[in-house]
Amino acid sequence: MPDAPVPAPDIAAELAGLIARRDQAGLRKALAPWLAQDLAPHLAGFSPEQLATLFRCAQREVAAQTFGYLPGATQRRLLKLLSQEQAAQLLEALPPDDRTAFLQGLPLEVAMQLLSLLSPQERDVAKTLLAYPEHSVGRMMTLDFVAIRADGTVADALAHIRHEGFDRETLNVIYIVDEDGRLADDVRVRRLLLAEPATPLRELLDGNAPALTAGDDRETALREFRHYDRAVLPVVDEARRIIGIVTADDMLDVASEEATEDIQKLGGSESLDEPYSTIPLFRMVKKRATWLVVLFLGEMLTASAMAFFEDEIAKAVVLALFVPLVISSGGNAGSQAATLVIRALALGEFGLKDWWRVMRRELVAGLSLGVILGVVGFARIAVWAQFTDLYGPHWLLVASAVGSSLVGIVLWGSLAGSMLPLVLKRAGLDPATSSAPFVATLVDVTGLVIYFSVAWLFLRGVLL
Repeated sequence: MPDAPVPAPDIAAELAGLIARRDQAGLRKALAPWLAQDLAPHLAGFSPEQLATLFRCAQREVAAQTFGYLPGATQRRLLKLLSQEQAAQLLEALPPDDRTAFLQGLPLEVAMQLLSLLSPQERDVAKTLLAYPEHSVGRMMTLDFVAIRADGTVADALAHIRHEGFDRETLNVIYIVDEDGRLADDVRVRRLLLAEPATPLRELLDGNAPALTAGDDRETALREFRHYDRAVLPVVDEARRIIGIVTADDMLDVASEEATEDIQKLGGSESLDEPYSTIPLFRMVKKRATWLVVLFLGEMLTASAMAFFEDEIAKAVVLALFVPLVISSGGNAGSQAATLVIRALALGEFGLKDWWRVMRRELVAGLSLGVILGVVGFARIAVWAQFTDLYGPHWLLVASAVGSSLVGIVLWGSLAGSMLPLVLKRAGLDPATSSAPFVATLVDVTGLVIYFSVAWLFLRGVLL
């Protein structure tokens, strides 16, 4: 049996040449061996005019599938260059959930214009999905599913699938409903294929049918997919009537978007809401500047704390040498704790009611880490004191003050970093906003107070 054709690596150049010659037959032949998700990256450098020519020549199915993998900005520019009929064909061929994701990112007047191009049936579907709140399960679901009553045989179910299953989103699972359309159970198609045709369908039911509601947010949906390890979950209304399904490919997109948003917030920035390479520069600067200003104002409190201990610094200048060391150690410990707790919250490893368990762990962890750094700091000063007079004759007291303050600062940083996300979540805010830079700024200010207070206890009557 001959091997399947392998797409040429220089497909972009080949397609560009065919587009320039308007070679419709050549374009169709060149596109034939490609999957849409593999082809789309090679089109990144094409101008909207080139893409418009390509999409006019390509077969409808190929064009529609590839369109779904193009960046949103490219999609919008492309539609402007196509005729209304061609634009309508692309939108009609998109899966309902992908079409909803595309339309919700458009200005209202543009979205309404595109909706008017759809057939009445598809327009009703699009309006129904767009009516749900943003980031809800209703916005992500598709209405293409197969449901059947349980009063037949396996042969009846398979016949129903053959009749109704064409062009559905997925056929991994069919849903069993009662006479009012309420979800009663679900059955994997694999079980149907392996069962005897005459087997009553009810014998395959176990009454276990997890489901989402259209009002659930996407983080809830993601947790349910992880919990039940499903490739697809049904969506039901208040009466448990099935109204749609959500598939794992949508959940992969959600997981990626949520992780990206959390990482950006942890870095001390607002979520960009669109790719770094395409977001307008002014909007990116605006989103980054907000937190930078907040953090800058917070760091100004560090200067105030330093001014408060001005007399101590004047009497023991050596203390100023270790300010960056001790406060950065506390900030780093706090950033570590905040990152770990935020991620654990996102994965559902614990809830707000477990705050005391988290605090106990961070008490032990923070104290252990503080002792480790304290010993390292003490040893560093002790070794240097053997080769230099930089720390003066009272180096042992200075080393003890630095080592002891590191224990307290790292412990405080760990507690602050772990508890702040829980406090924000309890207040109904996004825990990711307690970003690592924010925690570091908080610990910097309080760390100075701890450092100079501990130093005063060790050095009073000697240097202070």
